[in-house]
Amino acid sequence: MTEPQHDLDYEQLEPTDGASADHVDLAPVADVTVELVVEIGRRRMTIGEALDLVPGAVVPLGRPSDEPVDIVVNGLRIARGEVVVVDEEFGVRLTEVTGRRPGATSGDDV
Repeated sequence: MTEPQHDLDYEQLEPTDGASADHVDLAPVADVTVELVVEIGRRRMTIGEALDLVPGAVVPLGRPSDEPVDIVVNGLRIARGEVVVVDEEFGVRLTEVTGRRPGATSGDDV
């Protein structure tokens, strides 16, 4: 069972003092560390089922293999993408960025 993800709403970042959203100064938070997670799926199970897991067990994650993965920052889905391999390491290629970006006008979804 997949839990709902929340899309990032950039309107929360827009200034409330009447300044233009095009001039939001994000420099003060540019060095803030956040956690980025690439989520390929989720599974809800009982403690007993988790205790029964053994090496080699396969746990279905409830998401079709051809569906994009979610890119989540601090619990908010900000994008979707596809898993790629780069120099023997996993990566993700963004295919969709969700929510609104600062300075976007109505209907200007990313």
